[in-house]
Amino acid sequence: MSSHVSLEEYLDNWAQGDSAREPIAATVRALAAACKDIADVVAAGPLSGELSELQADKAGGDFQTALDVLANTHLIDALRAAPVAAVASEELDVPVALAPGAPIIAALDPLDGSSNIDTNVSIGTIFSLLRSLPTGGAEPAAFLRRGDEQVAAGYILYGPQTSLVLTVGAGTDIFTLDRVRGTFVLTRPQVQIPPVSNEFAINASNVRHWAKEVRQWFDDCIAGAEGPRGRNFNMRWIASMVAEAHRILVRGGVYAYPGDAREGYRNGRLRLVYEANPIAMLVEQAGGAASTGRERILDRLPRMLHERVPLIFGSREEVARLERHHIEPYPTGEHWPLFGRRGLFRAPLG
Repeated sequence: MSSHVSLEEYLDNWAQGDSAREPIAATVRALAAACKDIADVVAAGPLSGELSELQADKAGGDFQTALDVLANTHLIDALRAAPVAAVASEELDVPVALAPGAPIIAALDPLDGSSNIDTNVSIGTIFSLLRSLPTGGAEPAAFLRRGDEQVAAGYILYGPQTSLVLTVGAGTDIFTLDRVRGTFVLTRPQVQIPPVSNEFAINASNVRHWAKEVRQWFDDCIAGAEGPRGRNFNMRWIASMVAEAHRILVRGGVYAYPGDAREGYRNGRLRLVYEANPIAMLVEQAGGAASTGRERILDRLPRMLHERVPLIFGSREEVARLERHHIEPYPTGEHWPLFGRRGLFRAPLG
């Protein structure tokens, strides 16, 4: 692996003394260093202690594990030495002030996929970087900005390999942790999500709670070659969004976590600031799309720090199809012979 460019070299080349870019590069370096340590803890599993032990049952049905707390503390401590004015975390109610007046603020999901800790399934850390507002403070309003204001985003996937997936607004690159060299190295530059795929990820156990437009799209997929789509699909569900995102970045597909009729899920379940925005930036930079079903994720202005949204991302054509199911005035037409895609009044959708 000695021929691969290291993350440090990559960031040095990208920043090249640019005063606007260097704080971003420095913040990514600090996050990567912290995540290498978290990766060691995750790799040791139960040898590191009871990582999945419940520490708190948070409002809204979420829970906080020992590893959630450890990762959150370790990341914030690492960012104290970076040019970061404030950190907002999914694990905290309000942002933490670090270096007032510093040029960057960071939003973190310290540990995505907590429910998988004790089953040795891939989990991860998600981050989003924004430029500080002129006030330079740690008020929640500093983070309530559209996702297209992000200057960098990424995640670290703790799996069989530890991967860092990064965008600084110039494509999406995948780095792999070289434990011999002690650094992340570039292994998949400029990944591109295929626009069409036969693979989708959704939690089908919730089918009875979905709105009709989601149910109709799902029914069309599982009908396979005999159904209106005319081809077979594979379904995946890992319950770890970073793992789902990684598969989609590598080989295509679509991920959907819609809102549904359950209490607390009507407006979706994933957090816009900490999860949806950074994943959407990575996906769009790789040629894919990310949507709530009705609007582009990166166009949405957060109204509150922990706002939840429906999230659909991945291959462009499948995201567009799900949007059509949400937006078209009579999506049930797909299932009626007269108005269906093979009928008299609708052109084929593919």
